[in-house]
Amino acid sequence: MTITPALVKELRDKTGCGMMDCKRALEETKGDVKVAVDLLRKKGLADLAKRASRAANEGIVDAYIHGGGRIAVLVEVNCETDFVARNEDFRQFTHDVAMQIAATSPMFVSRDDVPDELKEAERDIYRAQGLQEGKPENIIDKIIDGRMEKFYQTVCLLEQTFVKNPDITIQDQLGVLVSRIGENVSIKRFIRYQLGEEL
Repeated sequence: MTITPALVKELRDKTGCGMMDCKRALEETKGDVKVAVDLLRKKGLADLAKRASRAANEGIVDAYIHGGGRIAVLVEVNCETDFVARNEDFRQFTHDVAMQIAATSPMFVSRDDVPDELKEAERDIYRAQGLQEGKPENIIDKIIDGRMEKFYQTVCLLEQTFVKNPDITIQDQLGVLVSRIGENVSIKRFIRYQLGEEL
């Protein structure tokens, strides 16, 4: 199959990856855009895992204000070098993350940040709900695990669906960025203020 520029553009629009990466992925998947999207996401996550141990001591803090000043977000995203901290893709990702936080109000960056007490409290609630719904004891643990996954997708920023592209998560988008710039990138911390809300 011939890989047309229109096909490359379609894949690039869906993933945000570079043109040559998109072209190679399409060649490898014989022009199947859906499979190419998955391939690029896996590559991004593999690059992310490979670079995760490298120190990320540079970066930026970005601010996003939404709703006429009703919601404000500060987010710190780190990278390895000040050169990347000035990179347009890195800055755009940081701003997109701030927008994501404003829109979805996560509580934590990742599931590793969720306190054990909160995890246990959620599991207890889901167990009580399962028993109240009359679910058999032998499947309640599977139900709890499924509901915990949904809980993490709600409260953990990295596991949320990306508001600018519902086909991927923030973790996937981070993987794309790491693959593109070749450095470890991590979302360090954030704070979200909403008018009238207690912290």
